[in-house]
Amino acid sequence: MKVLIATDKPFAKVAVDGIRKEIEAAGFELALLEKYTEKQQLLDAVADADAIIIRSDLIDAEVIAAAKQLKIVVRAGAGYDNVDLTAATAAGVCVMNTPGQNSNAVAELVFGLLVFAVRNFYNGNSGTELMGKKLGIHAYGNVGRNVARIAKGFGMELYAFDAFCPAEVIEKDGVKAVSSAEELYTVSDIVSLHIPATAETKKSINATLLSRMPKGAVLVNTARKEVIDEQELLDFMIVRPDFKYVTDITPGNDVEMKEKVDGRYFTTPKKMGAQTSEANINAGIAAAKQIVDFLKNGNARFKVN
Repeated sequence: MKVLIATDKPFAKVAVDGIRKEIEAAGFELALLEKYTEKQQLLDAVADADAIIIRSDLIDAEVIAAAKQLKIVVRAGAGYDNVDLTAATAAGVCVMNTPGQNSNAVAELVFGLLVFAVRNFYNGNSGTELMGKKLGIHAYGNVGRNVARIAKGFGMELYAFDAFCPAEVIEKDGVKAVSSAEELYTVSDIVSLHIPATAETKKSINATLLSRMPKGAVLVNTARKEVIDEQELLDFMIVRPDFKYVTDITPGNDVEMKEKVDGRYFTTPKKMGAQTSEANINAGIAAAKQIVDFLKNGNARFKVN
């Protein structure tokens, strides 16, 4: 069996070493494709692969068609919208993610962005504190739970909405469960987004929802670009000069945002949520273990298609 690591943005060496240890201990071969610059390089590399580990790399129908022996793709991370699930399912390919491995890294980034935002991006002017503020957590999965854990240390009042997580699960963590997104945005001074990009959630964060937030509100997005209606966000921020938006996903209208709402908007140069040594290692090794377990034992616990 041949396992391919295909990463435009490579894993750290220590992560690759850990992956190699897991794969070779199982009696499989490991191949590396790092920092590739053309899709054809990926198409060539997958031709004889039984399994693929990726990060943000695009595995579309063409790639799946080129991988005649492919049995499993594992996205080292939580999101998997860079994999064509329909094409994978049609080809009998199992797709997994590695939930939880990047969660603390993303949650810590949320608070790095939030402190930066409420202190007016360190521009020298007086800001506000997080203590006592109402934090709304939009989706209470692995990242949301870690956000709640850290927020308690800041002395924040916590609320959460998750259509798929029972209220009792949320409330046992000392977080108030609300019944709708509308209620969450109404009660929260700050909302942290952790929803996936699905047909239902794309562009769901719009002016109507954001207008429910109180004066001085902050939205932090470490989830997905697609869940924001970017034009409506900009239009809303123009009429609400008290509102701030911070993210690690550069919007499509970044230039216009910088021109029209400068001083209330910040984006990192690239997605930073999982960009820690620990998350890099954890997700990569988890991916390797899941592949071995699937190929040897048929365990598809984290299958997403």
